[in-house]
Amino acid sequence: MTADPVTADHPTADHPTAEHPTAEAPTTGAPSAGRSGRLSGRWARVRATAEAGMSTAEYAVGTVAACAFAAVLYRVVTGGSVVTALGDLVDSALGVLS
Repeated sequence: MTADPVTADHPTADHPTAEHPTAEAPTTGAPSAGRSGRLSGRWARVRATAEAGMSTAEYAVGTVAACAFAAVLYRVVTGGSVVTALGDLVDSALGVLS
């Protein structure tokens, strides 16, 4: 990705300054060729860029799902039948070894 060249009356393409508050203001009528070219180039980069991470909402949903899974797993493991089955398995393994 290359940045637009910096010029004297347009310091950056993305951030207007106090001297040029209307640098990124919407225009009426047809956009200039330079601006439409920059916008289409930016849009092409946005579409081509894959989403590499999760947003805050996705983190929240993932955290809630992980906590719910942990709670269910805890209830299953601490239930009487699972504890009994694991105890029998350990006793059986120790019986084979002795």
